[in-house]
Amino acid sequence: MAPVNPVRVTERAQKLATEILRPGDIAVDGTAGKGRDTACLAQAVGPSGHVHAFDIQPEAVASTRNLLEVAGLLDRVSVHLRSHAELAAVLTPAQQGKVGVAIFNLGYLPGGNPDIITRPDSTLAALDVSFTALRPGGRLICVAYTGHPGGPEESDIVLKFAEARAAAGLHVEKIGYYPTPGKPWILVVNKPAA
Repeated sequence: MAPVNPVRVTERAQKLATEILRPGDIAVDGTAGKGRDTACLAQAVGPSGHVHAFDIQPEAVASTRNLLEVAGLLDRVSVHLRSHAELAAVLTPAQQGKVGVAIFNLGYLPGGNPDIITRPDSTLAALDVSFTALRPGGRLICVAYTGHPGGPEESDIVLKFAEARAAAGLHVEKIGYYPTPGKPWILVVNKPAA
């Protein structure tokens, strides 16, 4: 398998999300950033669906809200200025176990402060909570970057999460994963259909 092209890794992750999402679904963007993944999810879930987007940086939340407002999608998204590890606290009881897709694009905000990065401990908690929140047939997608300080350690946590799910008999894909530093890769974990 050829390595994932870094320019297109986010597009690949979005495609993996949109092929699963249905109108009316709940979706989660664990790392809102500039809002591109959030907008993609909001488009896919339609006016009857809802997206929860998380980021710890006010500038990312503002950027995401702005993009959604311009695109006419803000009414179907809740943008949270908080850690992605706090997903369980924001899902309504009706949304628990109903998430179609949870997507994470780890690392730091492009164009932002590269010292503010996602961290292994909160990322592992977020992956666990998000996988639990998936509906039957739902999908968790995580883009891990290894080319920045802290990236290899976080990638290792994502890999351990993947190995634990594979050991439990779940369908796990590691797209573009090579033990070579500096390359992004995509983890895909599908929850079994009911």
